[in-house]
Amino acid sequence: MKIIILGAGTVGSSLAEHLTSEANDITLVDQNDELLRGLQDHVDIRTVHGNASYPDVLQRAGAEDADMLVAVTDADETNMIACQVAYTIFHTPTKIARVRALEYLSQEKLFAQEALPIDVLISPEQLITDSIKRLIEYPGALQVLDFADGQVQLVGVRAYYGGPMVGHELRRIREHMPNIDTRVAAIYRRNRAIIPEGHTVIEADDEVFFIAAKKDIRAVMSELRRVDTPYKRIIVAGGGNIGRRVAKILENDYQVKLIDHNAARTQQLSCELEKTIVLKGDVADQDLLLEENIENTDIYCALTNDDEANILSSMLAKRLGARKVMTLINRAAYVDLVESGDIDIAISPQQVTIGGLLAHVRRGDVVKVHSLRRGAAEAIEAIAHGDESSSKVVGRSIGELKLPPGTTIGAIVRNDQVIIAHHDTKIEPEDHVILFVVDKKYILEVEKLFQVGFAFI
Repeated sequence: MKIIILGAGTVGSSLAEHLTSEANDITLVDQNDELLRGLQDHVDIRTVHGNASYPDVLQRAGAEDADMLVAVTDADETNMIACQVAYTIFHTPTKIARVRALEYLSQEKLFAQEALPIDVLISPEQLITDSIKRLIEYPGALQVLDFADGQVQLVGVRAYYGGPMVGHELRRIREHMPNIDTRVAAIYRRNRAIIPEGHTVIEADDEVFFIAAKKDIRAVMSELRRVDTPYKRIIVAGGGNIGRRVAKILENDYQVKLIDHNAARTQQLSCELEKTIVLKGDVADQDLLLEENIENTDIYCALTNDDEANILSSMLAKRLGARKVMTLINRAAYVDLVESGDIDIAISPQQVTIGGLLAHVRRGDVVKVHSLRRGAAEAIEAIAHGDESSSKVVGRSIGELKLPPGTTIGAIVRNDQVIIAHHDTKIEPEDHVILFVVDKKYILEVEKLFQVGFAFI
């Protein structure tokens, strides 16, 4: 696929690296020549220097025969205009734009084909807010991913010593939960992936990804770790786009306090937020945190635009007694450094955003993609089309499928029915199939499984 990416920032460069490794033809456009040269040194991509919304720049980037344009520059206006130019002049089939400002996103008519012809809108702030909300709903979870409009969830937890299933083989999970069906999709032990088999024994400290119907998630979590009491008191550090959204979405169900250093912003937030207590101050001010009872806080969310401030304030909050800390970190190198220390959950904006983009890049009918383990693994929701003669999956049981190494099918959603996948489960037309791919180098093989042959009419 020939893809033009506009913007060589964190998301644009990460997406370019991700897609180049899957044999796509990538052209990256940015005004920062030095940044482009640095990327070209270690990624096999073509680069174009210039303003991403100018017609002549898009022409040099090959917009005339591009399959897709992904506009992820730092400016919403540049992204929107670039999609308009690509549609009007170059007739680019698929146009994706990152738009951050709520003032634009709240106007649905703005993004109709006859207005601004953007096929897919990506709002990183909204994706991150949704991710944080799910993590707060399930105390103790490392990741919570939605599939099939939330009917099915894939959850990552760290197994604790003393958990009912810890030290036991996976095949015994049915004995522990006779009325609940679940499937362990992957296990990470000391950062190494283990493909789960019936005889696999769960060990303490394993990172276990399991899939189940949404209503059964808490019951399965209780088999792997002690049940955490629900969160009540939350401190949000940072009143920017993400902090504001998180406070807004949580304030009706939790006791929320928000800290920001900017006087004008705190004034505006205090008018905008109805139940949240808004405080002006430094997020790393020990006296302020103690004054606001950090030792009784269930979760401290560091969501400023500064990685260092987020990390340091989270470490301080944890040491002062916060039960859990959740930290927004843009630099991938920092994520690996902090997750083994005082920080409980590190959130990577680019990984959350890339997952939202990948569903529109995948071949076959892929409706949802979540990028995991810093892009090394993926969870995918694909729709099975065709019949036994035209499809490699329809009419076949899970045990018959030639899945790539490290790939497991966790569940199937058929209409409103959630079916946890077993070796004898048969796939039917229009089933939503949820897969976990441990090694993304096999993504192309997974996509081919769900592509319909020429016999399908």
